Amino acid sequence: MENLDHYWQLALDYTLTYAPKFLLAILFLIIGLRIISFLMKMVNKGMEKRKTDETLRPFVVSLLGWGLKVMLFISVIQMLGVATTSFIAVLGAAGLAIGLAFQGTLANFAGGALLLVFKPYKVGDLIESQGQLGVVKEIQIFTTILLNPQNKTIILPNGAVSNGDITNYTREGKLRVDLTVGIAYESDIRKAKEVLMATMQKDEKILKDPAPFVGVSELADSSINLAVRPWATPEHYWDVYFSTLEACKNALDAAEVTIPFPQVDVHLDK
Repeated sequence: MENLDHYWQLALDYTLTYAPKFLLAILFLIIGLRIISFLMKMVNKGMEKRKTDETLRPFVVSLLGWGLKVMLFISVIQMLGVATTSFIAVLGAAGLAIGLAFQGTLANFAGGALLLVFKPYKVGDLIESQGQLGVVKEIQIFTTILLNPQNKTIILPNGAVSNGDITNYTREGKLRVDLTVGIAYESDIRKAKEVLMATMQKDEKILKDPAPFVGVSELADSSINLAVRPWATPEHYWDVYFSTLEACKNALDAAEVTIPFPQVDVHLDK
C-alpha cells in the first residue's frame, strides 16, 4: 500500500512538473505551424505579384516551410527539457553528408533558382551556352532544355549554365546577319555595292533600321571580299541568311559582276 502511494505521489509530481511544459509546447507548436502557414502564403503571394517563375515558386515556398518547421520542432523539444545540442549536431552531420552526396544535384538546383530569378533567357529565346546553340524549349529547376537547328533536344545542367557564358540572340529583338560575297578584281566595286544594297532593300524580312550595310572587308588572294550585313529578327535569321546569299548571287550575275573562282599565278623561271 505504501509502494502504491509512493508511485501515485511520484506520478502526481511528474504530472505537475511536466504537464504545463507539455501543454505549453503543444500550444507553441500549434501557433507556430499557423504562423509558418501564414508566412508561406504571404511569400507565395509576394512572388506572384513580382511574377516569379511558376517553376521556382513552389520550390522556394516549400524550402522556406521545411526550414521553419525544423526550427519550430527543435524549439518545441527544447521546451520539453530535451537536450538539443547533440540532436543539432547529428542533424548538421546528416545535412553535410546529404550535401556531399548530392553535390552536383544541389549545384544544378541552385543554378536553376538563379536562372529563374535573374532570367538571362526565357522560353523561346535563341541562346548559346556550353558550346550548344538552340531555342529554349523548357527551363526546369535542374536542367534547361534546348532545341537546336537540327531539331535535336539538348539537355544542359543548370549548374554549368549559370556558371558559364550565355549568349542570348533574342533579347534585343534583332540580329545582324554576317555574309561575305567575293567579286573579281576587275569588277566595279561601286556597282557591286549598289547591286547588293538594292537586293537587300527588296527583301521584306530584312530590317530597315538598322539599315543594311555593304563594304570592302578584305583584299583576298583571288577576290575582293565584300561584307554584306543585313539585319533581321531572330525568327527570320536563317531565312534572311540563305535567301540573301541566293539573291546576291543572282543579282550579281544579272548585273554582269563576276564572282571569281580561286586562282593561282604560277611564274616559271627560264
